[in-house]
Amino acid sequence: MTVNLYAVRAIYRFEMARAWRTLMQSIVSPVISTSLYFIVFGAALGSRIPEVGGVSYGAFIVPGLVMLSLLTQSISNASFGIYFPKFTGTIYELLSAPVSAFEIVVAYVGAAATKSIVLGLIILATAALFVPMRVEHPLWMVLFLLLTSVAFSLFGFIIGIWADGFEKLQIVPLLIVTPLTFLGGSFYSIDMLPPFWQTVALFNPVVYLVSGFRWSFYGAADVGVGVSLAVTFAFLVASLAVVAWIFRTGYRLKA
Repeated sequence: MTVNLYAVRAIYRFEMARAWRTLMQSIVSPVISTSLYFIVFGAALGSRIPEVGGVSYGAFIVPGLVMLSLLTQSISNASFGIYFPKFTGTIYELLSAPVSAFEIVVAYVGAAATKSIVLGLIILATAALFVPMRVEHPLWMVLFLLLTSVAFSLFGFIIGIWADGFEKLQIVPLLIVTPLTFLGGSFYSIDMLPPFWQTVALFNPVVYLVSGFRWSFYGAADVGVGVSLAVTFAFLVASLAVVAWIFRTGYRLKA
């Protein structure tokens, strides 16, 4: 299969340019919001909470907060990126152009994932200003960062296709993803929960994402890193399968 790199680059650059035009919303606002978490939980409460797994509480919550921003922003960037052409009607030009479905997905998802990764790295740099932290497995950290960004950008792409109004773009991130992230061990270890709730927590897929990402920092995890990686891959493959089905059937590709 021949890939039209010019088409991919054109869509990718357009989406990245939109991010720089909305810098306050795309980068500054999430960084400020996450910084407030560090101030409140890390500085104000961290000194009163014992270490978790041999790590200070302020440092312990860093991977969870990065994952929270990563998931929500990946979904938001990708969903709005593909929904806006539907809203304005330019989706017809895209579908009639000599651009394959693969190239469309690579461009939109690649741009959304790139923005999320940049945001995640900025938040990590910001966190270093507030709490002492370390990264024991930097390559694994980058791998989890990349896989999670791509997987949830694909998920956001699906939401953008499914949505028929701007309000629907926010339903899944606000009512499902954010609560699952808060309940997925972002601010605590699931080992601190009673046995029954530990079992319940294992049905939350975000637990595996946060646990694997935290392991790359401190070498400690609520579940095995292999399991975390497998769940992340499974979600990515499932999202790819749904995207392939969308283009094969033409589901809601038009406004």
